[in-house]
Amino acid sequence: MKDWFTIANLENLIEQYHLLGPIFGVFLTALEAFIPILPLVVIVVANVNAYGIVIGVAISWIGAVVGAYGLFLVSRKFGKHPKLQRFVLNKRVQTLIKWVDMKGLAPILVLLCFPFSPAVIINIVAGLSNIRKYYYLIALLIGKFVMIVVTGGLGYDLRAILTDPIKLTLVIIGIFLLWIIGKWVENKLNKRVERDLRAVSKESHS
Repeated sequence: MKDWFTIANLENLIEQYHLLGPIFGVFLTALEAFIPILPLVVIVVANVNAYGIVIGVAISWIGAVVGAYGLFLVSRKFGKHPKLQRFVLNKRVQTLIKWVDMKGLAPILVLLCFPFSPAVIINIVAGLSNIRKYYYLIALLIGKFVMIVVTGGLGYDLRAILTDPIKLTLVIIGIFLLWIIGKWVENKLNKRVERDLRAVSKESHS
């Protein structure tokens, strides 16, 4: 395993990825929106190393927006299907839907800027809420662009990163900080959701 994990083999893997074409890069990034176990950071890094920073970011951005907006539209269209009501009527999901309807796009836009935010839940809840399609598309375009530019910038030039311990350390620290900040923002928003809805509930009963 260690013998295979060399810079030459990684560069060969990137070259094979490149030969699959940009459509594959778009497809793989879009697929991640529906299958969150796929590593989005790895896919974005592969795109920028295979096609260059500009084209790689563009490919990843298009794929991420298409996938996320597709899941949003699917949730909106089939959210009222009887077989999905068990999920839709879940207390946690209903709480998030109500809060999104109250607060609008601002908190969602913040979460979309981080690669480790719960993107699947965000897209589904947004689809079940009353957010207008056009406004959510704008939020996706902005949030995903910020997230992919930062992620792609950290992982660009794989050879330079893997051969320079300082750069490798900085990239690892950068990705770790993104994860920490993303989780911190997510936790803060979760607490705000509960606080705001408790306040609304008290007002409605007073």
